[in-house]
Amino acid sequence: MGAVVGTLTMQTKQRRPSREIMHLSFSFPSPADKTDDELEMTMVCHRPEGLDQLEAQTNFSKQELQILYRGFKNECPSGVVNEETFKHIYAQFFPHGDASMYAHYLFNAFDTTNNGSIKFKDFVMGLSILLRGTLREKLEWTFHLYDINRDGYINREEMTEIVRAIYDMMGKYTYPALKGDVPQQHVDAFFQKMDKNKDGVVTLEEFVIACQEDETMMRSMQLFENVM
Repeated sequence: MGAVVGTLTMQTKQRRPSREIMHLSFSFPSPADKTDDELEMTMVCHRPEGLDQLEAQTNFSKQELQILYRGFKNECPSGVVNEETFKHIYAQFFPHGDASMYAHYLFNAFDTTNNGSIKFKDFVMGLSILLRGTLREKLEWTFHLYDINRDGYINREEMTEIVRAIYDMMGKYTYPALKGDVPQQHVDAFFQKMDKNKDGVVTLEEFVIACQEDETMMRSMQLFENVM
């Protein structure tokens, strides 16, 4: 996920920064297969919000929401995704690594109600921010992903866990190869750039300002504008 790992500036072999976001949309049916009306939205155990309401709350059109819903329902007929299902779906796109821990953190970022499941509304609200949100919204979402314990700060332990999860996920395609001090070097670089007042933690404002000053991060954000 380019927007998520952009601040770490990890290099991987021939990987498109927006690829993981595309995968998060599950299996898109073709536009020709989209629903003709909203009746299909009532055919799962956990009915999502109406299309009109979701259209007003997100940056997607009604047609885009229909397509997203079809893909979501194909993977999750019950209308909700639990963590194990999410991990299984995400792991398919990283066959050479172990994506379980990264998927765990990503799942928690989408599970805004902390109830252990992601409904369609949770999914499209997060996806709307990542694909169509303002720069500030995208950076805030990424910050909350890194803020594992949700205390409003990113500390070194949290950043180390995220870095290791990314390396595990990338597997043999990680460059440079994972060695003893490589994750710590990335964490040190992160805090050197982000922790402006050197108090050992990164606040949301520090994170936003540092990212806005980073050309690589800004280019990564721009790539998301044409994903859908």
